[in-house]
Amino acid sequence: MLLSPFEVIYSPFRRLLMTTSISQSLLPEFDHEIANTRKTLERVPEGKPDFRPHPKSMPLARLAGHVAEIPMWAAMTLSQDEIDVSPAGGAPFEAQVMKSRRELLAKFDEDAKKARAVLASTTDEAMMKSWSLKRAGQTIFTMPRVAVMRSFVMNHMVHHRAQLGVYLRMNDVAVPSIYGPSADEGGM
Repeated sequence: MLLSPFEVIYSPFRRLLMTTSISQSLLPEFDHEIANTRKTLERVPEGKPDFRPHPKSMPLARLAGHVAEIPMWAAMTLSQDEIDVSPAGGAPFEAQVMKSRRELLAKFDEDAKKARAVLASTTDEAMMKSWSLKRAGQTIFTMPRVAVMRSFVMNHMVHHRAQLGVYLRMNDVAVPSIYGPSADEGGM
C-alpha cells in the first residue's frame, strides 16, 4: 500500500495520539515551556518596574506578572467551562504585577504545579469540550479546551516570554538559552 506524503510524515504522530491521551501528549511541551519561562522570570530585574521600550508597551513589572500568571489560566481552562474576566456585578480579574522576583517565582511555581496536575488528569473528553472566555457576559471566543491550552495558554506564554526577553536585552540583562544558545549563553 502506498502512503501519501502527508501519511508518511504524520502517521507516527497519529499512532502516538491513538495510544496516548491528549493531556499526556501535551505534558512534555508544557514542562519544557514552564522550565524555559522560569529561567526567563529568574532574570527580571527588580529595580526597573516601570521600564517599557515604547509608550504602548506594558511596564516591565506588569509584563513579568502577566507571564507568571499564565499557568493559572491553564488550571482555570481545564477546570472550568468559562471565565468571565469582568463579570456583571462581580469583581474583575486582577492582573498580576511583579512586586519582587521571589514573590513572582513563588506564585509562578505554585500555579505551574497546579496546572500540571490538572493537565495530567484531564481526560480526552474534557479536552474536546468547549471553553469560553467572556468579558461582562459577552463571549470573546469559544474553542475546545485543547485548542485553548495550545493557543491561549502555551503559545501566549511563549509570545510574552519573548517580549520579556527583549526587555531583558534592553536592560543589559543576560537572555537565557531557550531553544538554542542565546547571545549571552553559548550552551544549553
